[in-house]
Amino acid sequence: MSSILTNNSAMVALQTLKSINSNLASTQSEISTGKAISSAKDNAAVWAISKVMESDVKGFKGISESLSLGESTVAVAQKASETVTDLLTQMKGKIVAAQEENVDRSKLQTDIAALRDQIGSVVNAAQFNGLNLIDGSSTDTMDVLASLDRDSSGNVTARHIEVGRQNLSVTTPVTSAAFGTTDPASQAAGNALIQAGANNTQIDDTAFDPTSPVATIADGGNLTFTIGSVSEGDSYQVILDDVNVNVAGGGTSLGQRTFEYVAGANDGTADVAQQLVSQISSFFAAATGSAEGYSIAQGTGGNTNQFTITNGAGGAAGNINVGVRAQTGGTPGTTTASGGLGSLQTIDVTNDAGATGALTAIEGLIDQSIDAAAAFGSAQGRIETQSNFISSLSDSLTSGIGALVDADMEATSARLQALQVQQQLGTQALSIANQAPQNILSLFR
Repeated sequence: MSSILTNNSAMVALQTLKSINSNLASTQSEISTGKAISSAKDNAAVWAISKVMESDVKGFKGISESLSLGESTVAVAQKASETVTDLLTQMKGKIVAAQEENVDRSKLQTDIAALRDQIGSVVNAAQFNGLNLIDGSSTDTMDVLASLDRDSSGNVTARHIEVGRQNLSVTTPVTSAAFGTTDPASQAAGNALIQAGANNTQIDDTAFDPTSPVATIADGGNLTFTIGSVSEGDSYQVILDDVNVNVAGGGTSLGQRTFEYVAGANDGTADVAQQLVSQISSFFAAATGSAEGYSIAQGTGGNTNQFTITNGAGGAAGNINVGVRAQTGGTPGTTTASGGLGSLQTIDVTNDAGATGALTAIEGLIDQSIDAAAAFGSAQGRIETQSNFISSLSDSLTSGIGALVDADMEATSARLQALQVQQQLGTQALSIANQAPQNILSLFR
């Protein structure tokens, strides 16, 4: 049945054309935006996921900047620590030279002071964006933002890389050790502190008399020292006389050296023995020839409170005269760990006692600067690894977002061509359907 009121063919053609135009508009939107899902109405679930991932990518870009800043700050501290280590090594050379006989120690002390000032300049300049990790101004760790961890519930937790500060300041206040001036209550009390073999320890403040030593170490012989008890302020002294010491420019000369240690609150008998062993061992290595065969060794097992000095056979010096003195009421010096490099202020090689003490002190300071450089190097490596990971992770997330929302341009191009043809056909069909009522007029002619 034909009707002039209802054109079913035109309605069908119109709906078809509307559908084609809608699909064509969607395809043109994909082409212009490059996205298959550009808004929530396209696919709400996928759009929401992509937006969360996009926010994570933005966050990781901020993390990358934080890591770059942290890596630069640590790199400055690490380089400064290495430079300080080099300067301390140069200083050690001056201190070793001061162990010899017939040297101008005042000039060596001037060089040491210049190196100390240079270390101070390096430490003060080792800042990046105002943050200095080695000047001892703070003990707080530097937290470098390293990651944002999102759990299955959507909760986000910030993760940090902690970089510990190192104290390499030469201006940190330090206290020099002060040898005790109080005699032990009795000879037995003095022997209980330190004793050389079975000999009585000197327990008064009189000067060492080489003609009346506490003990003698014969050429080729040895002598064992025992630390019997320790309390804070107890002071221990070992004097070695007629030691064959290197002379600047060549040769040797008999000399005398004093080694002493004032115990701290946390020291035990093994700690005191170790401190004296370290001093004497460093002196033997730096200022005596290997031909003399001088050596020292700390006891092992249950005898770590003892140490033995050996006078090598065949040396030119002969016997070593030994003085051993004990006092109480001393003041322990500031430790390297708590004072940074502040003990450089107290190094004085202008006398024998200062020179031998400086030799032990510089070893501890070099170890501290090496540990600092190693710690910063480790932290720098970790930050660099995390930075590379964050960069790769951001690329992976960006690729994942693209897989979710980006348009397939090859398929879209083909679909556009098909829809344009369908649009032309739909327009033609609608035009034909609109002409159908006119055909009814022929029925009335």
